Amino acid sequence: MSSERRGQIEAVVRGAVPYEQGLDALAVAPAGEVDPALFAAVTEAGARLWRGGWQPAELHRVVVRRGGTDRPVLGRVVTDAVAAHLRGFARRDVDERWCAQAEALDATVWWRADATYASELAARHRLDRVSALDDLLSLLVVLAELPPIEVLVPPPGTAPRPRAGGRQAGGTAVDEKLLERVRALLAKAESTGYPAEAETYTAKAQELIARHSIDEALVARRDGPDAAVVPFARRIGVDHPYESEKASLLSAVAAANRCHTVWSPDYGFTTVFGFDADIDAVDLLYTSLLVQAGRAMARDEPPGGKAGRARLKAFRQSFLVAYAVRIGERLGRAAEAALDAAPEAADLLPVLRSRDEQVRETMQRVFPRTVRGRGSRVDSREGWESGREAADRAAL
Repeated sequence: MSSERRGQIEAVVRGAVPYEQGLDALAVAPAGEVDPALFAAVTEAGARLWRGGWQPAELHRVVVRRGGTDRPVLGRVVTDAVAAHLRGFARRDVDERWCAQAEALDATVWWRADATYASELAARHRLDRVSALDDLLSLLVVLAELPPIEVLVPPPGTAPRPRAGGRQAGGTAVDEKLLERVRALLAKAESTGYPAEAETYTAKAQELIARHSIDEALVARRDGPDAAVVPFARRIGVDHPYESEKASLLSAVAAANRCHTVWSPDYGFTTVFGFDADIDAVDLLYTSLLVQAGRAMARDEPPGGKAGRARLKAFRQSFLVAYAVRIGERLGRAAEAALDAAPEAADLLPVLRSRDEQVRETMQRVFPRTVRGRGSRVDSREGWESGREAADRAAL
């Protein structure tokens, strides 16, 4: 591999050479020297980020966000970098969650040789050679700007051996059959056009989630302080548009389920801190409620068009703010009712307080300095009122 080409690529990525000048130089250089160097630079950048805490789905999301609709190939190249990285590890040495994200992205080695990847990429996506080089070089610039983040899932090659009956090292066993039942109930709630049916399905799902979480706390109380149950964190993607308002909804759902959140707008995800069963509840409920909110908002919103675009945007933002506030109130009351109805409810309170302290300590260790976010503006009274009404109708 030509060290000269690697030097040219690194100079463009660092900004030492103007981007267009660097791209032109690579475009006229021999493909047999440029292509292997570009692919190696992409895989090395990916490996650095995997070691630095990034997971496949997260890196794919942030690259797609920054690349925009004008560069759809960038996300595909990230997926290929995942596949290339996994070639160096046996399946048993890769965490199940890492594998699941790679499979969800359909990360497979489809190209014949690394040295010809750029040419094969151009042919696969019907690009001319300069456009393919431009995409690869642009991706390298994006990857170089990303810092290390907290390692929440062990990168390939460092996965701990799973404990018998456990979901992950240090975690507790989660009944996958129960989660499947919850997912099925929420899917029915999202698909039905009848609010009463949706409420029945989702209320049953919430009941199952709350019961499992309370049972886990009771087990922790019986096992005593030496029980190997520690809080974890999970990053949940929050997508355009109205991502700040969606992050507020996620925060409200998390708070009702004894979790804490930190929103990272630059990267498009919220880190949710809590115990496994509670984070599962947050993930499932947030996804379902977001679907229900979107359906209600589309039904109630005013007509758009050029003249009504500003009104429509204000309506949607105000709708989602009100929806998040009202859902938080409803979920909070539902959580209190579930706790009051639980056996040994009085004995549970000290356990829940202790677990909350553990979660807070974990969050503060990962994010020692956070800034309280500004509240979203409410510029549409009809959007606010519609959002609260939709939250009242939402199935919990």
